[in-house]
Amino acid sequence: MNAYSIHYTLSFCEPQAHYMEVQMIIKNLKNSTSKSIDVKMPVWTPGSYLVREYSRHVESFQVSNVNKKQKVSFQKTNKNTWRIFNDGKDLCISYRLYGFEKTVRTNFFDEDHAFVSPASTFLYIDGHKNLSSTIEVIPAPNWTKISTGLPTVKNQPNIFFAKDVDTLIDSPIEIGNQATWTFEVENTLHEFAMVGGGNYNTEELTKDVSKIIRTTNKIWPENPNERYVFITHHYKSAYGGLEHCNSTVLATSRNGYNKPSTYQKYLGLVAHEYFHLWCVKRLRPKELGPFDYDKENYSKALWVMEGFTSYYDNLILRRAGILNETEYLSLLSRDFNAVYLRPGVKVQSAEMSSFDTWIKHYRPDENTINSQVSYYNKGALLACALDLKIITETNGGKRLDQVLREAYMYFYMNLNRGFELEELQKLAQEITGVDLSEIFNAASLCEELDYISLFQKVGYSLKDHNKESQKTSLGIDLRTCEQRLYVKSVKRDSAAWKNGLNVHDEIIAINEERVDTTENGINSFVEECPAGEVLHILIAREGRIRQIDIQPQKDTQPKYKITPIKNRTSEQARLGDIWLSL
Repeated sequence: MNAYSIHYTLSFCEPQAHYMEVQMIIKNLKNSTSKSIDVKMPVWTPGSYLVREYSRHVESFQVSNVNKKQKVSFQKTNKNTWRIFNDGKDLCISYRLYGFEKTVRTNFFDEDHAFVSPASTFLYIDGHKNLSSTIEVIPAPNWTKISTGLPTVKNQPNIFFAKDVDTLIDSPIEIGNQATWTFEVENTLHEFAMVGGGNYNTEELTKDVSKIIRTTNKIWPENPNERYVFITHHYKSAYGGLEHCNSTVLATSRNGYNKPSTYQKYLGLVAHEYFHLWCVKRLRPKELGPFDYDKENYSKALWVMEGFTSYYDNLILRRAGILNETEYLSLLSRDFNAVYLRPGVKVQSAEMSSFDTWIKHYRPDENTINSQVSYYNKGALLACALDLKIITETNGGKRLDQVLREAYMYFYMNLNRGFELEELQKLAQEITGVDLSEIFNAASLCEELDYISLFQKVGYSLKDHNKESQKTSLGIDLRTCEQRLYVKSVKRDSAAWKNGLNVHDEIIAINEERVDTTENGINSFVEECPAGEVLHILIAREGRIRQIDIQPQKDTQPKYKITPIKNRTSEQARLGDIWLSL
């Protein structure tokens, strides 16, 4: 194998126009017997399972000889591959990248800062993903800081080292004037990089995140990082995150830190992404690494990786003392409602939701609620079921923590490979001595588990408070635009579904009365409609007026709430305390 030397340079001549210049120097080509090399750009980024076609933002692609600066011929062979006809001389590849998309997985450049998403930035040599590289950053004149999980090259603070392509693609870079500070927790140095201001309290945030880190560390046998970076982008309104082996990128509301619910949501996001540095970045399904950056990497196990993480994020806040019991149970109840408010829960299993994420999860439409279930929320419910099952069947001797710890040691530390779902189930049953097949099987089915009994055994009640309600509904969601009222979605098997009310229909009047342009305006007609009577709804569809007659039917949407059982036994209380122990 050829010991090519690779050096990247990132620079910014026109950041205000949202451009970054990239240079890739490849040396030691004289040792190659091939007359050409292929360089590629990933079409997706790990952790965000959608083909995003990053190469569409590449401009002014050029190749030259490093020493003589002579142009070298090349040919673009497909959407993300350039074939360079090598004459044995060292090469300099240069191109410009446009970046103006505010997400945690795409490039963004402006006069204030640059966020470099590696998958949408760096080329790599096809067939040589094991090669190390150095990355030199030349900030714009008014920028003073660089934040990344990559280590620096000795005595060169603006040059960073990546041991291979997977590490390079997994290490985002923030460049600008972000507020930064560091703190150490249990021998791991942590850095915060806060972009775009924010009304956070540095001392309080450090204290709370330290609690999250310590609590998470207790679950796993080791913290694999000597250094870890939290990069947070602040916007007027935003929420999201993306995990990496050595860092995470978060998005949140600039002025939300003094609002308890928004702040708790941000801390939950921190806990979620930090948990991922074990669960998915190291303990992972076989399909998720080593990666094929050219195409989809299908897996039926995202309900484990994202679902377990979605279960543990708020549970960690509870164990850390950040959430009280009522707050935690309220958030867990939301997961149940998020799953069962969607008719799609009867159509798509957690495994198929995982497998089809490449074509469905990131491309929601008006029928998503009827055809899909989220592997995040549904996976969290399955993780909860596993945890409660293990706790009760082992008389409180074990819980899901032990399964994750042993799986991490076995698959990652010992075998250094991903797992098959069947292997994970087998290991979980060996560790706990509990038959978990019903819950693992439920991930591939649309039938439901008996969650009510599981919660009862640990002293809690799971109840649908809407079950006895006599409320009626049309089964639609609405939106307003230019003071007009439109149907946004129609739920499967609802009154509107059965009678042909469509998405995008403009609702004008009901029973010959003009409706208010609010959902409450519709609700008043529905709620006051006597049982068995019909509403005459005047709509506009594609510019044509028509009337649709609908008889409202019972609202079957659940409203789950988890609460402590008032007269629980001492055994229920003991097991419940183990489940939600601090």
